[in-house]
Amino acid sequence: MHILRKIAVALWKVWFYFLMLVVILILSPLLIISILKETWYGMFFRLAQIWARTIMLLMGLFPKVTREEKFVRGKGYMLVSNHTSMMDILLMLHLAKSPFVFVGKAELAKLPLFGFFYKRTCILVDRGNARSRKQVFDQAQRRLSQGFSICIFPEGGVPDDTSIVLDTFKDGAFRLAIDHKLPIVPMTFYDNKKRFPYSFFEGEPGVMRAKVHSFIPTEGMTQDDKKPLREQTRAIILEELKGV
Repeated sequence: MHILRKIAVALWKVWFYFLMLVVILILSPLLIISILKETWYGMFFRLAQIWARTIMLLMGLFPKVTREEKFVRGKGYMLVSNHTSMMDILLMLHLAKSPFVFVGKAELAKLPLFGFFYKRTCILVDRGNARSRKQVFDQAQRRLSQGFSICIFPEGGVPDDTSIVLDTFKDGAFRLAIDHKLPIVPMTFYDNKKRFPYSFFEGEPGVMRAKVHSFIPTEGMTQDDKKPLREQTRAIILEELKGV
């Protein structure tokens, strides 16, 4: 029975990658049009939401979102959450009300087809390259001036040690938020690690719960407040995860 379950999970994971490619291919004419101009990013974002919601539905993954505070349309935010699964990207796309731009790892641009759109729409960072980190701030400033929010997973990636509940947070999201006076929006993703872990033979369909916590204002803060802001945000998410 144990072996049969592993086979079933593996087939389900293969189905996910198949869906990713097929839905992108179906949407590709509109996706290509939407990336011809940077100012058309809003169209791309809505198509990305369709992509994410279609995949989750056909995978048997059902988002359930609770909100302590609602987004104000047209206002910029810094969106942050724990990061344990590829589903984090899809769930983030689902719950946002207004377009945002991901800051993500440059390595993902190498993925077939997905990477083509990823590198043309996201802000890519090579964390081992100081020049790349500087370019992130320049690109983020341009995107913010266009009225978009920014999304960063502040752990910097999925921890290799799966026993880690929440890894340490890096400074980038909080530095940007203070510089641009963006409210921090902490979010907790409770189930993604269980539903769709990186282990190929683990995972299962079901509900994916998320909580949008009360926003943390950054008005009046300076870079001296960066570390307390970072730790305050992490503590909110960590407390929620430990309470599950």
